[in-house]
Amino acid sequence: MPLVAIGAAQRRATLTRQTCALALLAVTALVLACAMPAAHAATFPSKPLRIIVPFPPGAFNDQLARLLAQKLGERWKQPVVVDNRPGGSTVLGTDLAARAAPDGHTLLIVSFAFAVNPSLMTQLPYDTRRQFTPVVLAAATPNMLVVNPTLPVRSVRELIDYARRHPGKLDYATAGNGTSNHLCMELFKSMARVDLVHVPYRGSAPAVTDLLGGQVKVMFDNVPNVLPHVKAGKLRALAVSSATRSEFAPDLPSVAEGGVPGYDVEVWFGVVAPAGTPKSTVTVLNTEINRVLALPEVKERFAQQGVRVVGGTPEQFGVYLNDQMARWAQVVKETGVRIE
Repeated sequence: MPLVAIGAAQRRATLTRQTCALALLAVTALVLACAMPAAHAATFPSKPLRIIVPFPPGAFNDQLARLLAQKLGERWKQPVVVDNRPGGSTVLGTDLAARAAPDGHTLLIVSFAFAVNPSLMTQLPYDTRRQFTPVVLAAATPNMLVVNPTLPVRSVRELIDYARRHPGKLDYATAGNGTSNHLCMELFKSMARVDLVHVPYRGSAPAVTDLLGGQVKVMFDNVPNVLPHVKAGKLRALAVSSATRSEFAPDLPSVAEGGVPGYDVEVWFGVVAPAGTPKSTVTVLNTEINRVLALPEVKERFAQQGVRVVGGTPEQFGVYLNDQMARWAQVVKETGVRIE
């Protein structure tokens, strides 16, 4: 064979070997890239977990965290600690979670304030959209409009009439600025054209305590927080905030049915993780929390408190969060509520 032909053949052979080597490297890199998340998921959790609750103990968001802590701890054989960090309209606890390591070992219980605070506050120490990863929408419930029994009203219509006869004289309690019961009542005030005075507390439990004692007279609050007191006759329920009646209180009208057409608010509870948490870890968390939510005893426990289980994918929760943020940004704009 001529030397030129031999040289060409050798060059082709060399190029073929180089191409094969590069292809092998590419395949190896791809395999490793795919294996790394799987390996991370396989070793998760590798240490105790923390669930931050930006509210004091007692309310449903705290109860949800403690239920998840118990069930996940049993499943993973790892301690799961509930860390209550109330204050700043949930900002303190939320900021703490935003700064946590994005490894799945720190979770945050979120609810209404998480979606509304970006519209209510001119400055937040974190970026709600960019610094958190949705994990799961866990549960939802309407708020219940309740009054101290000494207030001489037995319906939404009677409350509106009483408030109009006593403008600026009727105090209403909330779990804090920017919470669902705060915006719920501000929307009610705007739509019903009444003037009530806001008295914020550091959480639902102390607010309900003063409502029971008569220091304040009116409140919107999550069904599980007030339903036991309604059943005991210590509070009087007037309506639920959802567009239609609740399956957990079928004899109670909605606010819309009671005299404020178009009124519709539902409270929700979810779980998020710091942004940057590996997708494989988020998938593990979502799968396990959905497993807990599907347990018959959990559904029954929620139902007894007037709460329905939701569940679903991280992507579905992300869409829901975006919708909530957009809706309440409009409400904040229309009502003029601000927190500086």
